Amino acid sequence: MFKKILIANRGEIACRVIKSAQKMGIKTVAVYSDADRNALHVKMADEAIHIGASPAAQSYIVIDKIMAAIKESGAEAVHPGYGFLSENMNFAAALEQAGVVFIGPPSPAIEAMGDKITSKKLAQEAGVSTVPGHMGLIADAEEAVKIASQIGYPVMIKASAGGGGKGMRIAWNDAEAREGFQSSKNEAAASFGDDRIFIEKFVTQPRHIEIQVLADKHGNTVYLHERECSIQRRNQKVIEEAPSPFLDEATRKAMGEQACALARAVGYTSAGTVEFIVDGARNFYFLEMNTRLQVEHPVTELITGVDLVEQMIRVAYGEKLPFQQSDLKINGWAMESRLYAEDPYRNFLPSIGRLTRYRPPVEGPTDTGGIVRNDTGVFEGGEISMFYDPMIAKLCTWGPTRAAAIEEMQVALDTFEVEGIGHNLPFVGAVMAHPRFQSGNITTAFIAEEYPEGFQGAVLDDDTLTRIAATAAAMNRVAEIRRTRISGTMDNHERRVGDDWVVSLQGIEHQVKIAADHAGSTVTMADGRALRVTADWTPGQSLVRAEVDGTPLVMKVGKISGGFRLRMRGADLKVHVRTPRQAELAKLMLEKLPPDTSKFLLCPMPGLVAKIMVEVGDEVQEGQALATVEAMKMENILKAERKGTVKAIKAAAGASLKVDEVIMEFE
Repeated sequence: MFKKILIANRGEIACRVIKSAQKMGIKTVAVYSDADRNALHVKMADEAIHIGASPAAQSYIVIDKIMAAIKESGAEAVHPGYGFLSENMNFAAALEQAGVVFIGPPSPAIEAMGDKITSKKLAQEAGVSTVPGHMGLIADAEEAVKIASQIGYPVMIKASAGGGGKGMRIAWNDAEAREGFQSSKNEAAASFGDDRIFIEKFVTQPRHIEIQVLADKHGNTVYLHERECSIQRRNQKVIEEAPSPFLDEATRKAMGEQACALARAVGYTSAGTVEFIVDGARNFYFLEMNTRLQVEHPVTELITGVDLVEQMIRVAYGEKLPFQQSDLKINGWAMESRLYAEDPYRNFLPSIGRLTRYRPPVEGPTDTGGIVRNDTGVFEGGEISMFYDPMIAKLCTWGPTRAAAIEEMQVALDTFEVEGIGHNLPFVGAVMAHPRFQSGNITTAFIAEEYPEGFQGAVLDDDTLTRIAATAAAMNRVAEIRRTRISGTMDNHERRVGDDWVVSLQGIEHQVKIAADHAGSTVTMADGRALRVTADWTPGQSLVRAEVDGTPLVMKVGKISGGFRLRMRGADLKVHVRTPRQAELAKLMLEKLPPDTSKFLLCPMPGLVAKIMVEVGDEVQEGQALATVEAMKMENILKAERKGTVKAIKAAAGASLKVDEVIMEFE
């Protein structure tokens, strides 16, 4: 077996590869840029080598710098992770020439299948059903518009070397095709060093289902069943699961066998993924093949028990697969939630900064018979950089059934503490609790259909709000009793904690009476319903684990004036607990309104102004592009919300702006 391997990547996936290598007794070498000098993958590896400046184009995707690090470390093999150079044929060829083993497929297979245009042509030649589209290279935006019109809107504009939602746009008309072509081309060049674009028909109401394949150098190819990846936002996967709640055994077998046949046709070895779109009648169409490890591979590992990274290393070393197709059964159900540094309350715009608090749930078996796994590349006190992908972690859960896996995920999300940056934990929590998601009736349009106006927080049902109100009342009593025990108070003055309280949350007032004992509290609501609350919480703790009438309730806790900030299942609640008199007076308080920013274009995220598209005095129309801001490898086009005239431009191209900094003002 290899004695030392280099991981040509960073963040979560670098840490993931290091874990398997350590388990196998293999020494690891990390590479890092200026921004990653103190990163977790650097700390975990046996040795680390600096490879350049923070931008990936000056470090992680510079082949010569990776090759120099390999030579310096004496590594025998390289695992590329995903993204960066993982599907770069030139990198694989350079390794072969240097006598270093590439832990991935041979370079001809990368060339054949890693390029989306070439792979579609090969699939068509092999008789595989593919989505209608234009497979040739597209010269400019006008040609893109012409081709899109011929295919018929809507169309998907995609980077040939793309992945992770980068370089992808949906166009519904000529204007969007023209604009999307240029943005896709720019993003592809910045992220992959390859700006080739192709266009295909966008199939509405599809499911995105992919097959994991694994092949060795001895002619053995197997599929490890499917992953459902339909919960996507802007073509970026957010939640994945295995198996799919939609496939039957016959479709699963047909898709798996077709994926294996495709892999054999190009001499594929190592782990790879064949992606399909599946319509409502379970007809499936080849989309592309990713010649690398997928971000969402943990859910497959959880239902099959196979360590895919370990098998990639063993295949690269020349070993045979230790199992056959008949050995690969589906055991239970697995969920994965991608935790992104994106603020869901600001239209999911990137958020950067320091993680002032990062406390993931405990990994391993749970008390309820499930499993929690968290693949991450960050730590408390670390920084989320503007230079790389915004993913913080991949939270995974396993349960014997889909419902059990979802419940495990909901509890894990409720206990996952992240502070200091905007993040999408509330959003994935809301999706997990959504009745449509829980039913399995999902498509790639789920987020667009269920959250058409964006995400403003989940609205909890009345029963859950009642249980939260009862818990807040019990917590408040604990805090009040603690306050009565403060030393140094006036003589002959005793503060008494009353039994009657008014709990207000989400616009509803609950009048409650509380009776406490050593074991907990009985909270009686205005309608006479009595709830027994036991809670493991003391003032100052950031998590409360309670039981209300025997039902578990886990919430994140923050202190606000006169109550608590409580977060769970995607809801972010300000809960006030007041005496009846205080509640009466609170109704008389004036509400402070936010400032009027309607005449300003504000920078929605920390980023770099790439382009200002208007000038002072210009009259702009609703929906007109005003400026482009770059952040986390993505171009964000800011558009006019209404008709107006540009009064002043406060920022120029090249300026680095903070959140809510003014870009331009309107009359």
